[in-house]
Parts: sequence; C-alpha cells; structure tokens
Amino acid sequence: MKATELETKRFDKALDEILDLFNNLERDDPIIHFGEDVIENIERAKKKYGDDMVDKKINTVVSEMLSWLDLDGVDEEADENVEAEDET
Repeated sequence: MKATELETKRFDKALDEILDLFNNLERDDPIIHFGEDVIENIERAKKKYGDDMVDKKINTVVSEMLSWLDLDGVDEEADENVEAEDET
C-alpha cells in the first residue's frame, strides 16, 4: 500500500518522537549488583513466600546492615558526581 504525503509526514513525526524518547532514556542501573546465586535464591524465596514478604525481609536486613555504617555527613550529590567521573 502506498502512503500519502500526509501519512508519510505523520509517520516521520512519530518516528522522530520515538527516537527522541529513546535517546533521552536514562540507564537503569541496579543499586545493588547481586551475584547469580543470590538472584536465584531470591527468586526461589519469592515463589515460596511471596514477593511482599521477601522484599520486606531483604529491606529489613539491608537497613540493619546500613545502620552499622557511619553515614553522617555523606552528600548524595557528591557521590553522584564521583560515579559520573568514574564512568568517563
């Protein structure tokens, strides 16, 4: 089927918008990089106990572990700048 000039322009505009959206996507890096064995165990636990329970347990453990660290005075924006420099 042949496209009319109007259809071609609409298609081009839609394609430009899709490319613009794609180019502006931020990379979604996980905050924690779990080992493959840990991921498998989390998936198994979620099947057995459910997502909510496992998420709650993991958050409780991580929160407790982080409470052991002295995080006073840590500037989150400074950390993001350091990470950005590390990537270049």
